[in-house]
Amino acid sequence: MSEAPHRYTAAVADEIERRWQQRWDEDGTFHADNPVGELRGSAESIEQAAATSGGAAAEKMYIMDMFPYPSGAGLHVGHPLGYIATDVVARHQRMMGKNVLYTMGYDAFGLPAEQYAVQTGTHPRITTESNIANMRRQLHRLGLSHDSRRSLATTDPEFVKWTQWIFLRIFDSWYDPEAPNADGITGRARPIAELREELRGGTVDPFALADRQGIELPEGWAGRSPADVTAATDAELTELADSFRLTYISETPVNWCPGLGTVLANEEVTAEGRSERGNFPVFTRRLRQWNMRITAYADRLIDDLDRVDWPESIRAMQRNWIGRSHGAQITFPTAGLSSAPEASFDVFTTRADTLFGATFCVLSPEHALLTDPSSLPAAWPEGTEESWTGGAATPREAVESYRARAASLDEDERTADDREKTGVFTGLTATNPMDGRELPVFTADYVLTGYGTGAIMAVPAEDERDFAFATKFSLPVIRTVQPPADFNGGAWTGEGQKINSANADLDLNGLDKDEAKARATEYAEEKGFGRARTTFRLRDWLFSRQRYWGEPFPIVYDPAAPEVPIPLPESMLPLDLPEVADFSPKTFDPQDADTEPQTPLSRATEWAEVELDLGEGPKTYRRETNTMPQWAGSSWYHLRYIDPTEDDVLVRAENEKYWLGAPEDGGVGGVDLYVGGVEHAVLHLLYARFWHKVLFDRGDVSSQEPFHRLFNQGYIQAFAYTDARGVHVPAEEVVAGADGTFTYQGEPVTQEYGKMGKSLKNAVAPDDMYEEYGADTLRVYEMSMGPLDLSRPWETRAVVGSQRFLQRLWRLVVDEETGQLTVTDDPGDRPTMQATHRAIDGVTRDMERMHFNTAIAKLIELVNHLTKQLTATGSTPRAAVEPLVLMVSPLAPHLAEELWARLGHKGSISRVAFPVADPELLKAEQVTCVIQIKGKVRHRIEVDPGISESDLEAAVMAEPRVQELLEGQTVRKLIIRAPKIVNIVI
Repeated sequence: MSEAPHRYTAAVADEIERRWQQRWDEDGTFHADNPVGELRGSAESIEQAAATSGGAAAEKMYIMDMFPYPSGAGLHVGHPLGYIATDVVARHQRMMGKNVLYTMGYDAFGLPAEQYAVQTGTHPRITTESNIANMRRQLHRLGLSHDSRRSLATTDPEFVKWTQWIFLRIFDSWYDPEAPNADGITGRARPIAELREELRGGTVDPFALADRQGIELPEGWAGRSPADVTAATDAELTELADSFRLTYISETPVNWCPGLGTVLANEEVTAEGRSERGNFPVFTRRLRQWNMRITAYADRLIDDLDRVDWPESIRAMQRNWIGRSHGAQITFPTAGLSSAPEASFDVFTTRADTLFGATFCVLSPEHALLTDPSSLPAAWPEGTEESWTGGAATPREAVESYRARAASLDEDERTADDREKTGVFTGLTATNPMDGRELPVFTADYVLTGYGTGAIMAVPAEDERDFAFATKFSLPVIRTVQPPADFNGGAWTGEGQKINSANADLDLNGLDKDEAKARATEYAEEKGFGRARTTFRLRDWLFSRQRYWGEPFPIVYDPAAPEVPIPLPESMLPLDLPEVADFSPKTFDPQDADTEPQTPLSRATEWAEVELDLGEGPKTYRRETNTMPQWAGSSWYHLRYIDPTEDDVLVRAENEKYWLGAPEDGGVGGVDLYVGGVEHAVLHLLYARFWHKVLFDRGDVSSQEPFHRLFNQGYIQAFAYTDARGVHVPAEEVVAGADGTFTYQGEPVTQEYGKMGKSLKNAVAPDDMYEEYGADTLRVYEMSMGPLDLSRPWETRAVVGSQRFLQRLWRLVVDEETGQLTVTDDPGDRPTMQATHRAIDGVTRDMERMHFNTAIAKLIELVNHLTKQLTATGSTPRAAVEPLVLMVSPLAPHLAEELWARLGHKGSISRVAFPVADPELLKAEQVTCVIQIKGKVRHRIEVDPGISESDLEAAVMAEPRVQELLEGQTVRKLIIRAPKIVNIVI
């Protein structure tokens, strides 16, 4: 049987889709208008927008996807899931009369392109631009309604310029925690020049500020006073102010990965202590690196999470990552150090009230007091338990050996709850400042140097880890919280009254936890051995990479002062990467932790050594030879989308306020809808929020948050297959047997289920779907697979169901045999119009909630209804078909455009108003009213669903059957629940 000549097939879809995509491009259909500047709308576009929105000025809607990395493998069908969803929203919002900013950029710096360049000798810019072109083609073929004028890549020189400018803006800033800000906020970034003025005037105490922000002052300032600051030389004052910059260089512990030849941020290291890329071992080293003082914004980063519309799970992940804890910092005097007999160490505790229960202290193996084991006692103190020594002859030997063992373990190994506690006595003792008891000081690997102060006071009665340690080493246990009567022993971590918690000046016994904490902290401050403090798990952002393919730092150094970074003026931006033959940093034996970074840019001597005039005449400077991390560009691209052609300012104030500005109700502003994967919950989102807040503080933007509403889409998953070696084989070449087994090239393989991707060899290319079904079918299938926020299984054979739906829709308008319209201008019958308007009502609600799968289900139901009418009468009413085509338009835009044109309309459907349901047609024809007498159902009548109580009472009492049932009885009252129940009480 031959195919009907005018059927909607993959070939017809291909022709329609390419034709309409070309027309959209030529007409600039999806251009979004800025209030000012080069992308300001024309009078014609403004008039058209006003017509769509009923004459009112068009509202704005800013929609973004988390932009992709342009991989050489291109897209698979799992990638576009979120992109299709945002496109559906964008198209629907245009039809609702809104001015929609929607585009796509490419996160194009990074390690994959550089690694490919190293392997092939091809410049990473060449491969990156080729990959971007391929991905643009794939996304364009999908029919995404991007404003192509706003598309960008982070490697574009125009983009790099402003990335470097923002870096310099942050470099030029310090955080004043006392400065007034918007919305009653206290604290903001200020220019570094203002700090120099404040220091000179004595209005800022740098010692208190450094202590509050955990900043290490320059050498030589220890022990000095505020009076010394006002009397300092200009050079000294500049050096002091520079130590407070939000972007700074320090000798800090970093994650050094010799196998990659670069340092990594904490977030780029797996829980197993290996690099996310390449799976190489990562070691802790102290190296000179750039950092960003994100910790200064820790409070605001937590507090403002309550002001954005994000999934609670993502907000919880950020709160946990930042890790704010309120408590007290307690100083413990220490005895036993040969080099510093009056030394001390600090402990941070959230429970100062439990100091009375502290029976020993523990230092991390990396703690500063232990870095020189020769300063420890030369012999074990009298009475030292054998189990405390680790079998060593002296404390020095025990600590040195233990530190070496701890260095070989990653963080998860050290802190695992089920791991047996290990440690050794340091030979030191500490004085409990609450009651004067002498406590032994141990070192143990379950205490980490990166959290708190790297030292703890151990309260074994109220902490399970401390209890396990105390049990192993026979240390005393003192309870300070009364456990319940049925408690079976061990550490009690629950609530209870305070016990054993008193000295001559303080009595906490009988108090509850909160009052006891407050009293204990006040006492510590009064006696001078402690103070209230808030700590964070968050650490400053390590911002250096020993790579080539990244943004160069706009920083140079004067050989006369090689440690002092000098910012380049804006006129010298962008600073481009030099052309080099060798793109790779020097890599090392992955296990060799004692190696040092050697960057590719350091070998580009003609670029690294440069003569510049920075105001003191021509001089030779040395450039910074590290590059920025890939996160730099993704921290601000939402701003570049707004003004992609602007070269004089970061973003025009009028345009930023229009697209991102806070509403008048006191919100924080930001992108209206940001869609992406949950894997970016901490890294990208936290960094972007930090950058945006600095720019807000400096007056560069009016919005306080970059992304107002966040939506995390699920993943598309697919079956994958492994052979006997456990190696994945191409899924498309696997043969399924009738008995449920699977083979690859005749050999049995095992089926598994996982996220679609190249590594599992189960990816399906969208190009194959375009060719076999068309882009609209792929779009409808992905949106119909299930709720957008849940992962869903891919099944190629199921795609045909979406194609059949679109074919039935096509037949409602086009006769497959003749190609003629099947639509009549006759008004539809009431059931048809009711079905249409109920669909409009339901689809409108589903679109607003991004429930696209249920919207498609409602459209299928309406198509089925109209198909029955077409079969019965040979035609379908325009009054039903046109609203149907409009509703389908966001989901299958090419087909909708074609049908709209065939229905006789000029111009694109993309800005035609979305249909509105008629309330009268949403009402049910009749509803059944149940009539109860003496609580039993005795009769039923059909009534109008909108009937009033008085009319319903009259209708019921006029019923002959009701009168018959009531004969001879007195009606006491009627209980009426219109329109469904009337209860007659007699």
